[in-house]
Amino acid sequence: MRVFSPLLLPPPPHLLASQAFPFETREAMTSATPKLEYRELGNTGLKLSCVGFGASPLGNVFGGVTGEEANAAVREAFRLGINFFDTSPYYGGTLSEKVLGNALKALGVPRNEYVVATKCGRYKEEGFNFSADRVTRSIDESLERLQLEYVDILYCHDIEFGSLDQIVKETIPALQKIKEAGKTRFIGITGLPLHIYTYVLDRVPPGSLDVILSYCHYCINDSTLEDIIPYLKSKGVGIVNASPLAMGLLTESGPPEWHPASSELKSACQAAATYCKEKGKSIAKLAMQYSLLNKEMTSVLVGMKSVKQVEENVAAATELAASGIDEATLAEVEAILKPVKNQSWPSGIQQS
Repeated sequence: MRVFSPLLLPPPPHLLASQAFPFETREAMTSATPKLEYRELGNTGLKLSCVGFGASPLGNVFGGVTGEEANAAVREAFRLGINFFDTSPYYGGTLSEKVLGNALKALGVPRNEYVVATKCGRYKEEGFNFSADRVTRSIDESLERLQLEYVDILYCHDIEFGSLDQIVKETIPALQKIKEAGKTRFIGITGLPLHIYTYVLDRVPPGSLDVILSYCHYCINDSTLEDIIPYLKSKGVGIVNASPLAMGLLTESGPPEWHPASSELKSACQAAATYCKEKGKSIAKLAMQYSLLNKEMTSVLVGMKSVKQVEENVAAATELAASGIDEATLAEVEAILKPVKNQSWPSGIQQS
């Protein structure tokens, strides 16, 4: 009987032949450091590291990253126990997928030791296209850029920008065919408004979707994702939570200029960040730990592009596991943010 990594299900049978790997190298990479917590993703059987590597920064969307820096960040992430890497053809106009693919190849570890998620339907040059034809071509393009024979999760990206009925009737059936072809093992949807998940899941057969990726709805300033967790669990859908820093709101430097939050929300988050700084605390670490506390969410995806960022995020998780969150500082930050709690912003097109 073949023995596989305890972290993941084995890959499709036709892919097992190409997994030779020098045992000593793997030992050296994985044995020296305390491991992150791993959590099960819905009904998939996958176990993901509680901290996930968001690879959008590898597409130079937050400043330039060299190939060497990207390789070093991915290698350090894997060494510290991160086994989940998330990208999209949209990030950096396909650059993120290419850079991540090179970095994973440089790791030289068996394919079944890491989980890769990518997306379809949103493109930098083309905009949104959720047609069956486009998403079917999209996965082949992504696999070529990633230098992989399959991805573990394929999401339909930011579905609120398309017709939700097209997603239900055309896109998801196309994703299911991609899954049946062995090009992805599981399928899901992403987007900002939470109502998109109930709308779609109420209209597809049970078991049609394996996972959802929600962002900016389980942070210190907005915990509304919590409200639909029982619903998602009843549908057998795994939950990935992205952007625990609320796209930069919960950082000392503050959000980028294009951030769609209201001035009221931005100023409240800045006040919270200033309070933390004056107390010698990091609001980013506190925000990361807050998101990690809820174990109903399998992995917290955070964008990373450097060894330093990887180490900071993993340290936040291991410190939380060892000694818990700073309850006093959290209480003060929550009090500052209370007037804007659960305030979000519009995203997508008006659905009929």
